[in-house]
Amino acid sequence: MAGFRRHATYRQATLAGLVTNTVFGFLRYYVFLAAAGTAGQVAGYDRTQLATYVWVGQGLLAVIAIWGWTELADRIRTGEIAADLLRPVHPVTSYLAADLGRAGFAALFRLMPPVLVGVLLFEVYLPRRAATLPLAVLSVLLALVVCFGCRYLVNATAYWLQDVRGPMTLWMLAGNVLGGLYFPLSFLPGGLEALLRYGTPFPSLLQIPLDVLVEREPMPAQLGLVAVQAGWAVALLALCRLVQRRAERRLVVQGG
Repeated sequence: MAGFRRHATYRQATLAGLVTNTVFGFLRYYVFLAAAGTAGQVAGYDRTQLATYVWVGQGLLAVIAIWGWTELADRIRTGEIAADLLRPVHPVTSYLAADLGRAGFAALFRLMPPVLVGVLLFEVYLPRRAATLPLAVLSVLLALVVCFGCRYLVNATAYWLQDVRGPMTLWMLAGNVLGGLYFPLSFLPGGLEALLRYGTPFPSLLQIPLDVLVEREPMPAQLGLVAVQAGWAVALLALCRLVQRRAERRLVVQGG
């Protein structure tokens, strides 16, 4: 709840981000409509699925928080991380709990408004299978954990590099392009799409949750995609703990 209360105080930032995401939602949707052309579909998505993909995706950006989190890196650079290491809770667990609280706030105030705009102004795709909605919620939760793991690892490079602007730039570029924000990965050749979908964690950020929601695949295939997400979530959290343990062996705080 601490993460929820903390982010609830940033009302102006929340409003500014909401307006920005909504404006870019219009731009993205009309670009995708142009790609669909007179055929009314592209890469297996029809117009209604594209509308859902765009507007839910715009809301999920704030929930999974691909961009800009450097709190851990900043605390490493200043030495404040020493206080985190003295607490009885492992840093990975502590930061994940705070991130889940932040995501809860974002789900209410950054996800729902763009979705309502899409529903009111466009014809969107609504799930037709009873199991789709709970599976999509699970997929979003796993996407949040995967994104947290990636962000934590990028921030943890500060233990060795001090300055994380380079890794952060690479992470944001890869997350945006390979995560399905700029375009659905199904726009790519089939072999390359499969390699990215199953061989990297990036499609688990946005592409898989949105594909589950618009029911692009049969239910068995969707269950398989969510299982891929779960595998990446477990692997990344384990890697975060391993990197944290290795970093603590070499950490030198100013004055000590």
